[in-house]
Amino acid sequence: MHPNGQLPAYEWNFGDVNPPVHAWATLKVFQIDREQRGDKGDLEFLERVFHKLMLNFTWWVNRKDEDGNNIFNGGFLGLDNIGIFDRSKPLPGGGHINQADGTAWMAMYCLNMMHIALQLALSHNRVYEDIATKFFEHFLYVAQAMEKRIVDKGLWSEEEGFYYDVLNAHDGSHVPLKINSMVGLIPLFAVEVLNSKYASSLPDFAGRLKWFLNYRPDLARLVSHWEEPGQHKTVLLSLLRGSRIKRLLSRMLDETRFLSDYGVRSLSRHHAKNPFEFNMDGQHYRISYESGESESELFGGNSNWRGPIWFPVNYLLIESLLRFHDYYGDDFRIEYPVNSGETLSLKEVALELRQRLGRLFLRDKQGRRPMFGDREKFQTDPHFKDYLLFHEYFHGDNGRGLGASHQTGWTGLIANLLQPL
Repeated sequence: MHPNGQLPAYEWNFGDVNPPVHAWATLKVFQIDREQRGDKGDLEFLERVFHKLMLNFTWWVNRKDEDGNNIFNGGFLGLDNIGIFDRSKPLPGGGHINQADGTAWMAMYCLNMMHIALQLALSHNRVYEDIATKFFEHFLYVAQAMEKRIVDKGLWSEEEGFYYDVLNAHDGSHVPLKINSMVGLIPLFAVEVLNSKYASSLPDFAGRLKWFLNYRPDLARLVSHWEEPGQHKTVLLSLLRGSRIKRLLSRMLDETRFLSDYGVRSLSRHHAKNPFEFNMDGQHYRISYESGESESELFGGNSNWRGPIWFPVNYLLIESLLRFHDYYGDDFRIEYPVNSGETLSLKEVALELRQRLGRLFLRDKQGRRPMFGDREKFQTDPHFKDYLLFHEYFHGDNGRGLGASHQTGWTGLIANLLQPL
């Protein structure tokens, strides 16, 4: 970590910014360790990392909120080639992009930090109730900013039921970039479900929730139906109400769009025949679906987000669906796949997505692993066929492993997904 709170994107590089998933990762490590220990968990670890994370959160607020309105433009955010502009560089001609994904990542960051603070307050020191309230309030302000219509062009398109980046051009215009990509699905990640123990054991925090419900209904109405208890008397904090979840999932679970036999694509297949095209300052920009390696060398180097399946975001989509199910239960159902006529609970949808991702690594009826594609040595050679590689991403249509083959950090998540819930 830099003294100013910034974390390097990769390999000590402070020139780019990757998504702020560190609080989420901290929680996962703490929870897994707690299950293994069988006690309250390593609260010292949680507290020490939390203080460093507060420095990093403050860096994001001070450096990546261009206009000071809780709309974030993080830039690169790990999504090489996801849009029509190189997001790691200044826009041609000036201006900036209000990022649906950057803002949603920060909403998720707020909720993760709130969760950690509540855990510390519940198990360690009540002082952290105040910090939990701070992150709860910040989450509400981010949610408000995502809803606020900027010259009638907000990040959410009510007409199309999807989140889009908005270009703040150098001439003062605001133009939504209507690309159906993972950018518009990342708001699903900002979800937290609180159980009744927080209300009964942390009265100050519970009182603050009630205060917002009574005195700031303009903010309270933005955040799902968090005043209505869900199953097991849980409370839901999310950027998405049930109707919006269904509208987003109607695209994500459509096999002609995002849903592949092997997971969720990073760009909708709809753009194969309907590329997004944009003109600015005499320049023509275009983005279309590319299921495998990029057809041209664009910004981002060797990575291509224009169609392939990426494990980390698929993993987080599954995690989010399970959190929503914790609140809504089995009565909240969605058509899966779209146009099938069959409906599933959100937990069942998450399990189906786990199975699709698992197919990448498991042998099919012909005894072949999709991830090895047409590489016969890996498919049939007894010395190679049982050694699985950890690819950077996977072909959006046939599941073949692409990019670097040593990404044990994120593709290793398959071990977790293949375990029963």
